[in-house]
Amino acid sequence: MLLPMGGRGIAVIKLGEMMMILDLHRQGLTVSAIARATGADRKTVRKYIGRGLEAPAYGPRKPRQAVIDPFTAYLRERLTRYPGLTGSRLFRELKDRGYGGGYTAVTVFLRDIRPVVGEQGFEVRFETPPGEQAQVDFAQFQVVFTD
Repeated sequence: MLLPMGGRGIAVIKLGEMMMILDLHRQGLTVSAIARATGADRKTVRKYIGRGLEAPAYGPRKPRQAVIDPFTAYLRERLTRYPGLTGSRLFRELKDRGYGGGYTAVTVFLRDIRPVVGEQGFEVRFETPPGEQAQVDFAQFQVVFTD
């Protein structure tokens, strides 16, 4: 009975796979035989046999410092003084200051802190009284002049 668990690279298995390991162990199979049958590593099999029916406890990860964090004060100051600076310009400035991260991290951060500029549409609306002006988009006219 060969049931591959997949090459995950880390020892995280599902509840059904853990139950299968424990069941095969109860049947008297060795750790190596269970590892061959399930496709899991022997160390993983030993770990789940030793743990028993205890559910795996995965907690929240500890927050890590982002690569851009030491440069956030500089970026805020530059955008306050010059709101029109582009992400590529600020990225070059950060590289000169020793930033080792990527361009996308800079633009994502800038998107959150950039001052909001008033929305400008493509058209300027104006009103005229009836009969003063006519506007047509993409129209063809054939005008016949008569005396």
